[in-house]
Amino acid sequence: MKGFVLGGVSSGVGKTVATLAIVRTLADAGYEVQPAKAGPDFIDPSHHEEIAGRPSRTLDLWLEGEDGLRRNYARGEGDICVVEGVMGLYDGDGSSTAMVAEALGLPVVLVVDAEAGMESVAATALGFREYADAIGRDVEVGGIVAQRAHGGRHEQGIRDALPEALEYFGRIPPSPDLEIPDRHLGLEMGEEAALPRDALQDAAETIDAERLAAVATEPPRPETPVEAADAVDATVAVASDAAFCFRYPATIERFRERAELVTFSPIAGDPVPHCDGVYLPGGYPELNAEDLESAGTLSELGDRASEGLPVLGECGGLMAMSQSLTTAEGDRSEMAGILPADVTMHDRYRALDHVELEAIEGTLTARAGESIRGHEFHYSSANVGRDARFAFETVRGDGIDGDRDGLTEYESLGTYVHVHAESGGFDRFLESIER
Repeated sequence: MKGFVLGGVSSGVGKTVATLAIVRTLADAGYEVQPAKAGPDFIDPSHHEEIAGRPSRTLDLWLEGEDGLRRNYARGEGDICVVEGVMGLYDGDGSSTAMVAEALGLPVVLVVDAEAGMESVAATALGFREYADAIGRDVEVGGIVAQRAHGGRHEQGIRDALPEALEYFGRIPPSPDLEIPDRHLGLEMGEEAALPRDALQDAAETIDAERLAAVATEPPRPETPVEAADAVDATVAVASDAAFCFRYPATIERFRERAELVTFSPIAGDPVPHCDGVYLPGGYPELNAEDLESAGTLSELGDRASEGLPVLGECGGLMAMSQSLTTAEGDRSEMAGILPADVTMHDRYRALDHVELEAIEGTLTARAGESIRGHEFHYSSANVGRDARFAFETVRGDGIDGDRDGLTEYESLGTYVHVHAESGGFDRFLESIER
């Protein structure tokens, strides 16, 4: 599958809107489009899926390694893969957009804010193209999409200013309808704040689908072939609702490939399914804390965990496994009570980084002494009991207390870190809960 990377000159330049418009214009031209996201994001991919009609792939060198990155890309379906970048093109030491483009050998289409410029837009794009050589990265910036650019003289001025080495692929017109609301963890989810289809269609019509299709290239195949792993005799129950919505598609794929998968909604009060283990992904438990407390599912889950049912929680899942959750406004709700911790939300984020953990002892996602890589981004802190047991030391990142992560109680584990299926963590989880 051919593809290209949509990089930005900075965060906030409008990469997500440009990605959605490009997906739309390619689909209108008859191409099957596979969306993807560089970096450990859950929110932007939800918008991709709303428009493309298929899950967006997560492409992160730190989380997956180079071969894992290529395997995850190769699992995609379609004619063209559109990879939305993270932050600015060269920003980030763990897995920048440029690093992902280089690992996959894909060209970069640069999103440049053109609201108040013409020649300066071309100068900016040329600087991004030449910077790759200056730092020794094999990254090809092939052209631009002009964000917030008017038509007529404005558009023509941008086109005329571009050097021959840079193609003009089109523009995203300025429009208040092409703005996605945000909140403390980023944009709102795709199903909550989908862009108006007519505004997105108008933007799609100002982009040249055939030029974009022509610039796409085929990445190298992974060294390790894409094959389904051996099945395990286990059923895993995955919480899935507005409180637990941060999960990588590759994780769900791995569960379905290797085990039986069932889903349930703690917000709706669904009973905990008959299963061998439970996965509580991240999400927004703080926005649904009262419903989670009153529904009763978390209380039942706490009872089941105390009887030995393994529960794995990541970030929001850790919060739900705690004794209590207090919002930034001071409202306190009882949670599952599995872990000896009380969680409090804050107005500013408490951690944001690629993370490396080393297992102190064998746990649900790693054997003793193994390292596992992931990502953390949260606005909460956990006040843990004096007798709390930790499964990991933090080699990189903040974890729960700055030095450690992974609270463990009974047969359960709660961590602030999100890991990808290519890390091996979820394979270890499935093998741990096998009957």
